[in-house]
Amino acid sequence: MTENKHHNAPEYSVSEISGAIKQTVESSFGYVRVRGEISGAKRASSGHWYFTLKDDKANLKATCWKGVASRLQVQPEDGLEVICIGRITTYGGQSTYQISVDNIELAGQGALLALLEKRKKELAAEGLFDKERKQELPYIPNVIGVVSSPTGAVIRDIMHRISDRFPRHVLLWPVPVQGKGAEDKIAAAIHGFNALPNHIPKPDVIIVARGGGSLEDLMPFNEEVVVRAVAASHIPVISAVGHETDTTLIDFVADQRAPTPSAGAEMAVPVRAELYGYVLDTGSRLTNSLNKFLQISQSNLEKNRLPQPRNLLENAYQRFDEKSDKLKSSYAFFTQKLMTSLTRVTSGLRTPHQYIHQMHEKLKHQGNILVRQITRTHEIKMSDFAKTSSLLRPKVLKDVSKSHQEKLTLLSNSLTKEFKNQLNNQAQSLDKYANLLESYSHKKVLERGFALVQNSEGQAISAAGQVQKSDKISITLSDGSIHAEVD
Repeated sequence: MTENKHHNAPEYSVSEISGAIKQTVESSFGYVRVRGEISGAKRASSGHWYFTLKDDKANLKATCWKGVASRLQVQPEDGLEVICIGRITTYGGQSTYQISVDNIELAGQGALLALLEKRKKELAAEGLFDKERKQELPYIPNVIGVVSSPTGAVIRDIMHRISDRFPRHVLLWPVPVQGKGAEDKIAAAIHGFNALPNHIPKPDVIIVARGGGSLEDLMPFNEEVVVRAVAASHIPVISAVGHETDTTLIDFVADQRAPTPSAGAEMAVPVRAELYGYVLDTGSRLTNSLNKFLQISQSNLEKNRLPQPRNLLENAYQRFDEKSDKLKSSYAFFTQKLMTSLTRVTSGLRTPHQYIHQMHEKLKHQGNILVRQITRTHEIKMSDFAKTSSLLRPKVLKDVSKSHQEKLTLLSNSLTKEFKNQLNNQAQSLDKYANLLESYSHKKVLERGFALVQNSEGQAISAAGQVQKSDKISITLSDGSIHAEVD
């Protein structure tokens, strides 16, 4: 009976069961808010996000499609505690249920602070917060750019403080300072001030400002796009966001951080009255210093005034007379000393006759030495000649010639004998190689009954496949050749 009951149960395909479960789950839950920790976050090449929401007891798979992912304020990151808003559905391909995410919110301030701390470390590691890259603020800017909301107390406070301290031309770039999409407009405003055309006065300093608020309200100033826009700015930037206790990420990348928007305006310009007083005080001190310098210079001029020209000439005349007297006495002494030296030198000079006689005696002495050397050399050469001539007698020459003739005959006989031996050896080798070559000749092979077959071009044919029907061939035998045609 039980078996018949089972046979009566309706039959479904796998796809039908999967579709029925999907319809049941989706109709039962609708939109839900699920809190959990993100794990295994992965973005596919298609742009879709896949991750898992988990708590201490269970896991829930989650998907976020490309169109939704581009609008998310919070991007999925491992370890982030979030609230995912979406629809519960199923995936029949793996028989699993999952949430299709439409939005992601941070689960509490703790998760938000953890996200900001992680983002701060990543940006700091890139060097965006380094002091070396920060710019100096201009002392008196001509134009001040303000990125803030056009309504509210912030812009009024900034304008009031600048007007009180040092009126300057202010350009306001109106932006929303909180809510979805505010970060993109703030970043665009900073880039816009840097890219203003030449006919519009470009700011010398930019103030990014908003009033205080909760951590969620200040989130646009913690977004990476705003931080990078401030870092890329060629114009110095003052961060004036929130109250003194509020801290955002652009505070670390800005060139100066102001505790309040009003303080940011005070950093941008000095107090004109104080500057005016400083200029007056400095001018007064400069005038007093100049007057004192002139008085000291006049006093020094009186002390160091030049004497009368007549007094200078009188002293010069007296020194001239003294030098003249000394010159006269020195000239007489020098002349006397020169005459004494001349007398001493002339007493030692020889007359031309004495010099010629001395040279004649010296030449005679050198001639005697030369005659003796020539005589000695002649005697040695004659002795050597006598010794050499004794060796040139006919008998001695005949004996030497005979001895060399005998040696020449012996060498000639020996060379003739050796040449004949070499010639005989070469002849024997040549005969041996001629016999060997004759034995390898194809004519010897033909004499043993073999034949040489060649084609019309004279090339040897060694296989039947090398010829075709009607080819002309030549058959060479030992006593002649035969011409034939292949059949």
